[in-house]
Amino acid sequence: MTEQGAVALRVELDHLKGVLRPRIVADIAEAREHGDLKENAEYHAAREEQGFCEGRIQEIEGKLSNAQVIDVTKINNSGRVIFGSTVTLLDLDTDKEVTYRIVGEDEADIKSNLLSVGSPIARAFIGKELDDEVTVTTPGGTKEFEITSVEYI
Repeated sequence: MTEQGAVALRVELDHLKGVLRPRIVADIAEAREHGDLKENAEYHAAREEQGFCEGRIQEIEGKLSNAQVIDVTKINNSGRVIFGSTVTLLDLDTDKEVTYRIVGEDEADIKSNLLSVGSPIARAFIGKELDDEVTVTTPGGTKEFEITSVEYI
């Protein structure tokens, strides 16, 4: 996982533990005051939300404890595409440029140009160097790209 991905998970974890969890506990306490718990929809909704919150906390803590965090800014830029690098590509068919950052699976968001390291496109570029031409098979057909920039930011 990238350093930015780890920071984002820690921020979410802090929010879940410091804001959401106490609010849910207060909601459960308030719902208990209303009486019979068997027919108390507010109580059951709060307990369900608590289950989701606790599950997400455990998931994030597990990911962070098992993650290998890589900060590419501390690696010398050799011009080679690696995990965490930002790659600018020139589509040789359309002459349009696109920039992607290769990140961990939990961080991937194609709308933000964050490609999962396990995606076919990212795998095609890993290990390639500046000015290399790469052929990628996509659902829409074969595309050819030229690597115009590799940054470790």
